[in-house]
Amino acid sequence: MTLLEPHRPTTQDRAEEGAYHYQVIRRAIEAIDAAQGRALSLEALAAEVNLSPAHFQRIFSKWAGVSPKRYQQYLALDHARTLLREKFTTLDTAHALGLSGTGRLHDLFLTWEAMSPGDYAREGEGLTIRWGWFDSPFEAALVMATDRGICGLAFAAETGAEAAMADILSRWPKATFVEDPMSMREEVHAAFNQSGEARLHMIGAPFQIKVWEALVTIPSGHVTTYSELAHAVGSPRAVRAVGTAVGRNPGSWLIPCHRALRKSGGLGGYHWGLPVKRALLAWESARDEAV
Repeated sequence: MTLLEPHRPTTQDRAEEGAYHYQVIRRAIEAIDAAQGRALSLEALAAEVNLSPAHFQRIFSKWAGVSPKRYQQYLALDHARTLLREKFTTLDTAHALGLSGTGRLHDLFLTWEAMSPGDYAREGEGLTIRWGWFDSPFEAALVMATDRGICGLAFAAETGAEAAMADILSRWPKATFVEDPMSMREEVHAAFNQSGEARLHMIGAPFQIKVWEALVTIPSGHVTTYSELAHAVGSPRAVRAVGTAVGRNPGSWLIPCHRALRKSGGLGGYHWGLPVKRALLAWESARDEAV
């Protein structure tokens, strides 16, 4: 994947071709999703993004690792049930990450650091959090980071930019926020390209942190259930509390809450919108097949 540049750049060095390709993919995903399971031809999808079929096929296949036709199969409404049947991960035996441990997510190294309960209780007081908007195939992404790493990543496709910003700001109401996208370019590049090292600074209550740790152990292209997560964190009856913690995850994509499904195979909820959840699962399945 190409280096992502700020959604509202302040310098001349934006990689315009890469940003353009992300917009092409975004529009294609929107068209596929709007079809609600009806297969679209290569020609129809190419027309949606104003490209020739051959050019569109090259761009899309480079991004997803599979053809647009194959990707549509992953976006099918019953794909979540297929994942539970074929790519279910039991977390009881998963190796739990330590709060200062290092885990691997594909080729992405995540250096994890969690805020202490006392710091969390102060609601971000004394913290300076930098933020910026970045292009992604899943619409504009809001990224926030402290000096210790990325602490928030939100998608605005369904909620809108203002709502996404208000949501993230409300989590740490006493922090100082500074718009500074250029300072985060390298870590955002690592996060979205799944290569290099991205530091995470997770800010949450102790129970939330335990749930988010469990989410990180789920391999890309695999899924688990909310009840499995509850067992993994030692609270098998706290399925509803686990669901709430999953929904409060501020680091979507990096802390992969989209990999948690209902036992029935339903998608369940997703804080940033179910179309985004489906797109994330489909992309991971496609990349897993292509490896």
